[in-house]
Amino acid sequence: MAMSEDHIALAAEYALGTLDADERAQVEAMMVADKDYAAVVESWEIRLSVLNQMVGGVEPSPQVWERIKAAINESSEQQAFALPAAPAVAVEADPKTDATMVPPTPANDTGSGLSPESMRVVRFAKQTYVWKRVAGVAGAVAASLALILGAQLYQPDLLPNGLRPPIRTQIVKVETPPAAVPAQYVAVLQQDGNSPAFILTVDPANKMFMVRRVAATPEPGKSYELWLVSDKLQKPRSLGVIGSHDFTMNPAMASYDPEMVSKATYAVTIEPEGGSPTGVATGPIVYSGKLVESMPPMPVRPKQ
Repeated sequence: MAMSEDHIALAAEYALGTLDADERAQVEAMMVADKDYAAVVESWEIRLSVLNQMVGGVEPSPQVWERIKAAINESSEQQAFALPAAPAVAVEADPKTDATMVPPTPANDTGSGLSPESMRVVRFAKQTYVWKRVAGVAGAVAASLALILGAQLYQPDLLPNGLRPPIRTQIVKVETPPAAVPAQYVAVLQQDGNSPAFILTVDPANKMFMVRRVAATPEPGKSYELWLVSDKLQKPRSLGVIGSHDFTMNPAMASYDPEMVSKATYAVTIEPEGGSPTGVATGPIVYSGKLVESMPPMPVRPKQ
């Protein structure tokens, strides 16, 4: 059945709760007679239910109930007088759905005595009034939705749990760029420009050094010992015995400042077998040298 503008406006105001008792009874009768109209009313109730969620319940005071009871008693006394009966509401039958439909009470009928032109003016004024009421209801819904959206964005804690936006958790993976490769250093330990006795390689990244024996020959009952000599130290520091194998690796650089390591002088002495027993060089310095860069620092290149 096609519904008029009056029917839609009544459905909206019924859901909003602004109708009087007679109009509500009329809408309820129409809902019973036509399931499609009941669905229209239900759709308006769903749209406007958000307004109820934003308002908390308030318990009325006892004085309010007393005033209501007094008003009911006064109304009952006035109804005791004889009143003319209200005109019956016509019920129309829909031949397609075989259902009855109670139309809204018209403002004027054909028995009003108005001319056709006047009737058109009356119908236009009534349609304008209906659409104003529909526009008011739609405006209230739009304002409520805008208020809820604003609260969800800026103050979600003020909303009920059902209206709060879901909490979104985003995992951000932060990739630490690889560290730059530090410079590599090498020193040739020799005496008076002769052939290299040892080649010292220092790896600052791993705080290690490696000594390769080149021309130095072991002496029976003696050991070669490597020393770090720096102006920042009160005395040379032993880096351990070297030369018993072709390659000697030692992590002894970890306790020294990188700048000191790169600028220090490295000396080799001949000590008793196993190294100096006192921690201080006892034999003569036979070989020495300073570090130079064998490879400059390598900057980190961004990933393509």
